[in-house]
Amino acid sequence: QVQLVESGGGLVQAGGSLRLSCAASGRILSIYTMGWYRQAPGKQRELVAHIPNAGNTNYADSVKGRFTISRDNAKNTVYLQMTALKPEETAVYYCNAGVIGTDYRDREVWGQGTLVTVSS
Repeated sequence: QVQLVESGGGLVQAGGSLRLSCAASGRILSIYTMGWYRQAPGKQRELVAHIPNAGNTNYADSVKGRFTISRDNAKNTVYLQMTALKPEETAVYYCNAGVIGTDYRDREVWGQGTLVTVSS
């Protein structure tokens, strides 16, 4: 079993900043990619950013220059630093990871989500 636990969501005013964290735990052999998605009310879940083990990070066009994704591989943790937040970015933010378990099986894992509310 592999679990992702997010933290750092909350209420922030427009223009403010928040930092989300997501820690992976369980029977992990390796994590080859980690990322953040979000789902606003009435909308589909969308990619915010992802960071693979190798290669470049990838951001949604709408967050480029304002959000930064980073990883601490020693802690199996991914972060999302969000700045200049907009009310339309109110959503549940989900952590996602591509994981090879100790059983050598490849699995995609999701966190439970953390709510970010941006007030105008």
